[in-house]
Amino acid sequence: MTEGARTTNIGKFGVWRYYAGFEPGQARELEGLGYSALWLGGSPPADLPAVEALLEETETLTVGTSIVNIWSAPAEQVAESFHRIDRRFPGRFILGFGAGHPEQDSDFRKPYDALVDYVDVLDANGVPKQQLALAALGPRVLKLAADRTAGALPYLVTAEHTRQAREILGPDALLVPEHKISFSADPVQARLTARPRTEFYLNLRNYVANLRRLGFDDEDLTPPGSDRLIDALALHGTAEQIADALIEHLKAGADQVAIQVTDEDHIGVLRALAPVLAARV
Repeated sequence: MTEGARTTNIGKFGVWRYYAGFEPGQARELEGLGYSALWLGGSPPADLPAVEALLEETETLTVGTSIVNIWSAPAEQVAESFHRIDRRFPGRFILGFGAGHPEQDSDFRKPYDALVDYVDVLDANGVPKQQLALAALGPRVLKLAADRTAGALPYLVTAEHTRQAREILGPDALLVPEHKISFSADPVQARLTARPRTEFYLNLRNYVANLRRLGFDDEDLTPPGSDRLIDALALHGTAEQIADALIEHLKAGADQVAIQVTDEDHIGVLRALAPVLAARV
């Protein structure tokens, strides 16, 4: 493995949640339960105050952004924030960044070129490759993630995407897919909680294109999404069934799975799931 190409071992299971949704006390509990990373979604601002607050309250936990939006967070400012955080908590922060969505960003233009420019600025400002990760779905951006960062943070994917991504990234790059879960044995109820977290993405062409590559068709992808699609993107069932399905990502080549709970009691779900996951890895 090329020196500096891989981050430190971040464990097999992390937790994904909107960046304002983690409370410091919850972070301490999740660390104690064995979750080794917290991933902060929802385009956190460039000064990254949520990252520092969570690192202050934990001892070994990795905190990562998933992701900083390149259109709303200037690269120079983000680099300053990275160094401020890394000086206090060396090696415990992974800066994930990505290009957002053309449907949302009025300044969205040539996203691939913009990503290259952004990582050029981070590199020029001394942000180490091994603490960078890129939101990546398709082959071209996955290759960029492998070449210019530690690896990729795919969102709204299946274990089959993980298998394909690993082939593109190669053996050394970091790969942390997100996957949604619901503790419900009732598939109808599980879909009710999952659809609000998935339907939005069916109006975004980069996600739709990726799901088509995974074999989903117009019937699946027409909002609010087919039951087949929702069941693939948001796992449901018992703790044992969910754990087995999450481990399929690890078998397919993921380093870690970022778990997003769709149920209201997300801490309760993660508390119940933790010992089951620990028994399987």
